[in-house]
Amino acid sequence: MSFKDLPPDTLPREKLLARGAGALSDAELLAILLRTGLAGCGVLQLAHTILAQQGGLAGLLNASVRDLASIKGLGPAKQTEILAVMELARRATAQQLQQRPLFDSPEAVKHYLQLHLAHRQHEVFAVLFLDSQHHLIAMEELFRGTLSQTSVYPREVVLRALHHHAAAVVLAHNHPSGSVEPSRADIQLTNTLKSALALVDVRVLDHLIVAQGQALSMAEQGLV
Repeated sequence: MSFKDLPPDTLPREKLLARGAGALSDAELLAILLRTGLAGCGVLQLAHTILAQQGGLAGLLNASVRDLASIKGLGPAKQTEILAVMELARRATAQQLQQRPLFDSPEAVKHYLQLHLAHRQHEVFAVLFLDSQHHLIAMEELFRGTLSQTSVYPREVVLRALHHHAAAVVLAHNHPSGSVEPSRADIQLTNTLKSALALVDVRVLDHLIVAQGQALSMAEQGLV
């Protein structure tokens, strides 16, 4: 079943044009990308099923190529469209952070990191490298670990900061458990990296912990 088979007042495309994208549900937005359903399964029903299987829109858009290939009803064309939308979202947010100081838009920083890290199944430690005006130079995922911990080497963080001629950094990692509460190890790591980077005159401005649907700033908690 395609959009032409739906009642006129439920067509996502027409609804979007008449009322704006914000008026559409996640399933309706996904249905626009999908365009068609499967035999015996309408496009909106397919969209609802996919979102339920993948843990919502954020889970779907953070899915890997392998994840998308395993979803019934998503052929190569639809897989590439979803991957392209996700990459556009990342690049648009990165451009915003490059064009103005990072902390003029703290929510954009959290959103950017959630796009990159929140739905990883293993811990990933990343660093945002900033210039003297706190514009984003680059983000690098430097270390990957198990579900419970990751090994972070201060020397490597320092070397990458020097490579980018960074004046400051924002540290970030995800908690696959879903909790963003900083552990004692998180606080200790932050202090270790602050000391190491201070030797080359690079400031640690924040350490953000992200999980699905939430993010915590250790600076806002007085822990940096």
